[in-house]
Amino acid sequence: MIPGAHHPRELSEELYDLGLLHAENPLTIGEILTHLEARASALLVITCALPFSTPVSIPGLSTPFGLVILFLATRAFFGLPPWLPQRLHRIALPASFFAKVLNASRRLIGWLERRLKQDRLSKLTDGQWKLRLHSGVVMIAAMLLILPLPPLPPFTNTLPALVTVIMTLSLLKRDGAGVIAGYGIFLFTIGYFIFWSAVVIASIERYGGKVWDFMLGIIG
Repeated sequence: MIPGAHHPRELSEELYDLGLLHAENPLTIGEILTHLEARASALLVITCALPFSTPVSIPGLSTPFGLVILFLATRAFFGLPPWLPQRLHRIALPASFFAKVLNASRRLIGWLERRLKQDRLSKLTDGQWKLRLHSGVVMIAAMLLILPLPPLPPFTNTLPALVTVIMTLSLLKRDGAGVIAGYGIFLFTIGYFIFWSAVVIASIERYGGKVWDFMLGIIG
């Protein structure tokens, strides 16, 4: 979550290298942290969010990946160095994980890398309090990603993942314009969740009693 060097390598290059190094063997979250070194926290956050912003299918990982993002974003929010519990360190990823993520997210990554600019409006990313504010947005997005929601309504994983990827990659590049775009998607995401929450509550109020009576009738 903390911006790295002024001219870091592109995300696609990092993912490609990881894919080559671990094409045939499983890889753990702890090994990713070790390999990515200085920018490990931010790049691991992006890596965990990317699968849910693309069509790649990895069922059952939204909660543990969301926890990884939440832990790292929370540490950044309080100005602490990256750290994860050993239980999360031991999460194993399939041997072909990075190849699948890179193939599925190639268009998204390429689109972001072409549009995000190094040190653009960097005043919006400089300063500890600003980094904490931006990390707080990623924390909320991670909480939404953790929620064990059904596949309907759609995009309940995609939108928080997009917020996470765009905000974190923008901080890596110190691109204030990217951060502004991340806030726009974040506000849309919050509105989207509020809308569907209201729909669910209204449906329960309208049909909940009838469903309950029907179930009691069957039991009786």
